[in-house]
Amino acid sequence: MSPRTARATRLGLTAAATLAAAALTAPAALAASPAPAPASARDHAATQRAMNEAVKDGVPGVAAQAKTPHATWKATAGVGNLETKKPRSAKDRYRVGSITKTFVSTVVLQLEAERRLSLDDTVDKWLPGVVHGNGHDGRRITLRQLLNHTSGVHNYTADDDFARTYFLKDGFFEHRFDKLPPRDLVAIATSHEPDFAPGTSWNYSNTNYVVAGMVIEKVTGHAYGDEIRQRIIEPLGLHATLVPGTYPKVPKPSSRAYGKLAMTATGPTYDVTELNPGLASASGEMISDSGDLNRFYSALLRGGLLPRKQLAEMKTTVKVGEVRNAGYGLGLIERELSCGVVVWGHGGGIHGSNSEAVTTADGRHSLAFNFNGDWSGDTDAVIEAEYCPKPK
Repeated sequence: MSPRTARATRLGLTAAATLAAAALTAPAALAASPAPAPASARDHAATQRAMNEAVKDGVPGVAAQAKTPHATWKATAGVGNLETKKPRSAKDRYRVGSITKTFVSTVVLQLEAERRLSLDDTVDKWLPGVVHGNGHDGRRITLRQLLNHTSGVHNYTADDDFARTYFLKDGFFEHRFDKLPPRDLVAIATSHEPDFAPGTSWNYSNTNYVVAGMVIEKVTGHAYGDEIRQRIIEPLGLHATLVPGTYPKVPKPSSRAYGKLAMTATGPTYDVTELNPGLASASGEMISDSGDLNRFYSALLRGGLLPRKQLAEMKTTVKVGEVRNAGYGLGLIERELSCGVVVWGHGGGIHGSNSEAVTTADGRHSLAFNFNGDWSGDTDAVIEAEYCPKPK
């Protein structure tokens, strides 16, 4: 997600920049990616140049890793601390924002594979009366519609009071450690009218995944973060990945995170590293690093986390009409790049952090990276440079 498209919803819990403001049209076809070049023939110089350009554009620093079957490329640009000028590390942990959504969707689909729930279940079956008010009706919304953002449930991070309290300078420094349980976040959303009737359109709403996390807890009897740990983090050995709950710090190794805390990209820069990520809940509270994200998305696309039927459901996309060559599945974004390569993944932002993680359809070529500033830089350019490199 580009911070410029999400200035008013700074928890970044929005989709990748290209999806943030788009509307639903028709189902997108699933395309196969051309086979990636062997590592010996791959040159990451274009990716490094794109990272350097992001720093020139104002991003403090970039940390990235690319993985193929033959090699892992690790690189940085810029600094991790504006005061000390300490450089970023390719092993930095960082807040991943909406990339959390793919983890949450994976758990929901695992529960479907275990026949503990159905994607066609209504929200009210599991959370009676929770999504209700001002036209919201959980009896008419399915779990599938939550996961692909066709539910019409209003986005709580778009609420004006919420934005003033948590995204702008005066509110952020007073309230960044506030604790709001998921039900309170949903109540903010349902204080507004729905965006549309369920299943009739598309709009990215962080509330959808807050509710999905609550469903996981109701079905399993465990916190959604515990399910992610037991089902994904521990089996894959994602040692840098965690669901922090209300813990406000980012464990080492890590860099500082910076934001403008304003509706513009100019003005003072603030250190926004520490906050209560529980304000994002299941829509975007996780922490990880680039190596772990590459391992996760590669395993997911190669069938290591979901049976074939559930992976196919996750990859069944709705076309995002205002954006060419992009579609949204169940917590998974498909995009066709300029050279025809198709990548799958998700973007995510939260205060001071803008991240992307993508992989090819066969899971053999993965890229994950983070900007430690939320007001500038072109994440799409870095992805294009890695998969569609052009001569200097």
